[in-house]
Parts: sequence; C-alpha cells; structure tokens
Amino acid sequence: MPSHRSVWRAVDALAKRHDLSVSGLARRAGLDPTAFNPSKRISRDGRERWPSTESISKILQVTGESFDDFFSADMDRGGGTDPDQENPSDLSMKYPRPAETVPLLGFAQAGAGGFFDPAGFPVGQGWDEVPFPVTGASEAGTYALEVSGDSMEPAYRNGDILIISPAQQLRRGDRVVVRTQNGEVMAKILFRQTSRQVELHSLNPDHPPRTLRMNKIDWIARILWASQ
Repeated sequence: MPSHRSVWRAVDALAKRHDLSVSGLARRAGLDPTAFNPSKRISRDGRERWPSTESISKILQVTGESFDDFFSADMDRGGGTDPDQENPSDLSMKYPRPAETVPLLGFAQAGAGGFFDPAGFPVGQGWDEVPFPVTGASEAGTYALEVSGDSMEPAYRNGDILIISPAQQLRRGDRVVVRTQNGEVMAKILFRQTSRQVELHSLNPDHPPRTLRMNKIDWIARILWASQ
C-alpha cells in the first residue's frame, strides 16, 4: 500500500518529468496553485494530509500519464521501500524537497476584494507565487503581499514583499496588515485590541495612531517577514 510520503513523492516526480513546479502542475490541472505545496502535506496539528483521488486524476489527465506510471516511477526511485528505514541523509539526496512557494498579490488587489475569505485567508486560483523565505516554516493560508507606492515608508518601500499569516495569533507589538470593510489596506503596529476596537500605531512616526471599531475591520493578519 502506498505510504503518505510515497504518494507525495510521486506528485513531485510527475511535476519534474513535465518540467513543472508542483504549483505549475496544480494550475495546469485547474486546481488551486497551492494544492500540492509542501506546507499543505501536514496539518498544523501534525496530521498527514493526502491528495484527493480527484486531484490525482486531474493531474494524470493533463499530463497524459496513467495511474500505473504515476506510481511506477516512484517505485523505480525506491518508493517501494519504507522511507523510515532509510538513512535520512540519503533520503534527502534522493528526494530533495521542492522549494516552498506562497501566493503573491499586490496591495491594490487586496483592497479590491474577492481574493480573501472572511478570516483573511486567500481564495481562488491563478495567483502569482514567490518562494517562501524559510524552508519548512510556511503554513496553510500563508501568502505574500507586494508593497506599491510610498505610503508605508520608511518601514516598507515600493516593491518590498511581505509574508502574511492569517493563522498566527496576534499579540501587542506585532506588525500587521489590516483590511477595512471599505477596502482600505494598511500595514500597522498592533498596539491594543479589545472586543470592540483596535488601536493601531503607524510604522511612520509622522503619522498619528489610529483607532478602528471591530465592525469596521474586514480582517487583520500578522506580518511574518519582509524582503527589505
């Protein structure tokens, strides 16, 4: 019976045979570009996630390969052996992990709406992607925003990439991205949050603090990293 690791290894091998990233393979099959990302293979609580039979069927259809081909290629590379019995260093050389990527969009798109669910997680397909800066550290829902304009200087400049996580718990002092109900998107410092309102301090000391009622906020997400 195929193991969790061998199934995902077969997905990686299929993408490589067709000169695609796993994100490119997912897009070609009409799936969410992040469907096969390494960050989607283990849930936050440590449980194994498996690709659905429907998604496997779709990638086999668009690549013209059979189900037997899908697994036989992995078996040829040693997929029939329990990987837990192999030397971890040998395993990493045989089956290098593909680079993790996250969806990318601009602040203007984020403000336009239609790209996020009510909790601030990205939805839809056809996003551009950028490499995640820390291998193995991304989690479901993590995405990137590209800064445009000079409204966030001097902290963030035009073209900077911000890695955003809606799943991270917010704490006082965190740098966050906030989207209001009227579509305004801003990067701020979370100074204080209650059940009724949020006090935000500006990254630019020349701008005064701002207080928003919670019912005026669409979502708030923590900034994990910036490309400065």
